[in-house]
Amino acid sequence: MEVEEKKNKEEKEKNSGRMGKNKKRVGVINKEQSRFFIDLGSSEKVRLRLLNVLEEVNEKDYGEDISFKELIIYCLNKISEKDIERIKESSLSEMEKVSRSLNEFNEKNNSNLTLGEYLVKRLNIN
Repeated sequence: MEVEEKKNKEEKEKNSGRMGKNKKRVGVINKEQSRFFIDLGSSEKVRLRLLNVLEEVNEKDYGEDISFKELIIYCLNKISEKDIERIKESSLSEMEKVSRSLNEFNEKNNSNLTLGEYLVKRLNIN
């Protein structure tokens, strides 16, 4: 009983406070989740675009108002595999792209180059 309480206390201590800048957040998808929070405070351009689209789709004489939820459901049905690949690509940092390119090169050429060796080779630096 005491061991379990100690583990729970340690887990709470690890998760408290702000996350460091260099730490990557590991997302665990909860399949039971039914409510979502979207913060557009840092992206004024996207927020205004969203409000303009909602205003535009609701400029009509008949029918009920279209909600944010209905707009998202419609957009989700329109996302293709190409769009998913673009979204994945846009989430990569510059160094992650370089690392991915290095790994692909090593697999393709059956080699084991380090990052420095790879960059020298790709940039033709002597």
